[in-house]
Amino acid sequence: MPPRPTDGARPGDPAFSKTSETELHRGWVFSVVRAEFTGPDGERFERDIVRHPGAVAIVPVTGAHGVLLVRQFRPAVGRWLYEIPAGTCDVDHEAPEATAHRELAEEVGRSAGTLTLLTRMLNTPGFCDEETAVYLGTDLAVVDDDRQGVEERYLTVEEVPLDRFDALVDDGTIVDAATILGVGLARRCLDAAPAR
Repeated sequence: MPPRPTDGARPGDPAFSKTSETELHRGWVFSVVRAEFTGPDGERFERDIVRHPGAVAIVPVTGAHGVLLVRQFRPAVGRWLYEIPAGTCDVDHEAPEATAHRELAEEVGRSAGTLTLLTRMLNTPGFCDEETAVYLGTDLAVVDDDRQGVEERYLTVEEVPLDRFDALVDDGTIVDAATILGVGLARRCLDAAPAR
């Protein structure tokens, strides 16, 4: 299991400190704050930061050496994207692994007999604190889906052979960062597993 991320500081690093934080906007899922910091030389500076509750993403690998991807419209970028199933940790006190099981069932109608944590990633640390736990889902079984929201109602689920995945990244069909990272780590994990 990957270790929890640390603050990344090393002995002797220049010290930065946060001195204040003011909420500018609170939305359904995230908020935007203006935070003030003091740099190593005492200079004060402000940054607008998106606060996010975190997310999960699941690489569901089938027995046929394929990965189940969802193809859905993403309003923020105004286009249809291929992605691994994912979702926001928006249920109070729900463990990330439970969120992963729920999202996998909701979006693609599958349950995973085994979920393996591949990594925890910071999506866009230049302006957002969102952390995503990425799982490998294997031993899949069909369950009822329960798609939430208008975008999910129109999504499709497509199985992509793992040996075709790189070509879809190379030609620009797959551009989602969590998908590219997740499938790459899943293949590494599967290649390292003893043969059954």
